[in-house]
Amino acid sequence: MTQRRTMIIISAAVAVGALAAVATVGAQHAGHSMAKPEAAAAKPDAPAGSRRVTMEELHSSGGVPRGWKFTLPGGGDPAKGRQLFADLECYKCHAISGGGFPPGGGDGKTGPELTGMGAHHPAEYFAESILAPNAVIVEGPGFVGPDGGSIMPSYADSLSVTQLVDLVAFIKSQDGGGAHAHHGDGGTAERTAGPYRIRLMFHAADGGGHDHGAAAGAHAHHAPSPRADKPGHLMAFVSDTTTGESVPYLPVTANVQMKGAPTKSVKLVPMLDGTGFHYGGDVALPSSTQRIVLSIGPTTMRVMGADRARFARAQTVVFEWSASGQ
Repeated sequence: MTQRRTMIIISAAVAVGALAAVATVGAQHAGHSMAKPEAAAAKPDAPAGSRRVTMEELHSSGGVPRGWKFTLPGGGDPAKGRQLFADLECYKCHAISGGGFPPGGGDGKTGPELTGMGAHHPAEYFAESILAPNAVIVEGPGFVGPDGGSIMPSYADSLSVTQLVDLVAFIKSQDGGGAHAHHGDGGTAERTAGPYRIRLMFHAADGGGHDHGAAAGAHAHHAPSPRADKPGHLMAFVSDTTTGESVPYLPVTANVQMKGAPTKSVKLVPMLDGTGFHYGGDVALPSSTQRIVLSIGPTTMRVMGADRARFARAQTVVFEWSASGQ
């Protein structure tokens, strides 16, 4: 056999081997592409309260999911938070009625009473007030130090994450029972219904009442509550439970149910002021008011894609009304 013939045979063998390897790889890829969905591993359900997002969606909305905001981890222990509240002597500046804490130390420092405050602010607002009290400062004598900042110290270097979550859980538990809204004091109550989170608020026309724009680190002034039978402004803040964004173009009606009197219906119309976008209407809420029932009709705006069905149904949410704000 000549040398040239030998080289030709070897080259042919190498070529055949290469083709066989390519065919094997191709078969493997074909097997993957033709695999039945049932053969693929089932995707586990996301934990409760989680949302899935693709990397493309993440980048297209500025690096965060649409409507994203930081949420303080749940699962805090209010009992441990109460002990921490006592150990840090928070009661010297922040009274809690019926909390069993010693009276304030009379050291000249004041702060908002935390009785019932848990129903008026989200957990993240309390956390910010504890870690960065200068983030929000409510102006008023006795609450601002000589340097113009809050007189409350920051606890950013004093608390672990677990301790912060427990302390906030304790403050949030001070919600006055959590089942009622209070009239006459600008108080709020929240409910969810279908795709909506609804926050209801009432402000008496003559002002006054508790200033609930403050929390543990943003000191508020408490004034006597006005009479709730005077006309005031009823506000319903309606947001999407998924994105947290306000939902416009909704027909909203408030049905005020009073003891011994016919139900009074008030149409709430879209409004925008310093409190943000809301549905509002002027109404008097007498002391006989027992509950407010909000009726939310299907949205009148065009909703695209899979979200269309979420906003196509009417929703009803009931707010029990308490006279404890008197």
